[in-house]
Amino acid sequence: MSENRCTWAGSDEVYVRYHDDEWGVPTHDDRELFEMLVLESFQAGLSWITILKKRENFKRAFDDFDVRKVASYDDAKVEELRMNEGIIRHKGKINAAVNNAQVFIEIQDEFGSFDEYIWGFTDGEIIKAEFLTESELSRHISKDLKKRGMKFVGPTIIYSYLESIGMIDNHQECCFKY
Repeated sequence: MSENRCTWAGSDEVYVRYHDDEWGVPTHDDRELFEMLVLESFQAGLSWITILKKRENFKRAFDDFDVRKVASYDDAKVEELRMNEGIIRHKGKINAAVNNAQVFIEIQDEFGSFDEYIWGFTDGEIIKAEFLTESELSRHISKDLKKRGMKFVGPTIIYSYLESIGMIDNHQECCFKY
């Protein structure tokens, strides 16, 4: 039986599975929150389907998104990632992932978990929103993350991130998940 979905999900199996199982589902596990932050930052300027199709390669390349391992990557590991044809080999994005892992750990140390930090912006509430590319919330979080030293976390990237981790629910009225 075919379900009605958000129009962006289309018919590609990878998109459909992501839409049905992950997108908009509240996420509270720090490893998953870090994974989505890395993937969303790599998506900048590219289509999300490109990232989803390379997701398993990213998991292998980035040690299953173990934030402490990624935070300790040295120049040799960055160069190894730049040669990995299974991922996006953008040096700035790779360096940002390492840098952001270090900041992520600092946030964990300050708040007890990244989950406490990120969900604190909405007091743990899910925001029902119109489909946008950014919002006051994403601009505010982006500004705070940048102030803390993160890279590739502009308001549009953060808006997509908030959708992916379920803080913003943008399922369309036609969708069975609405």
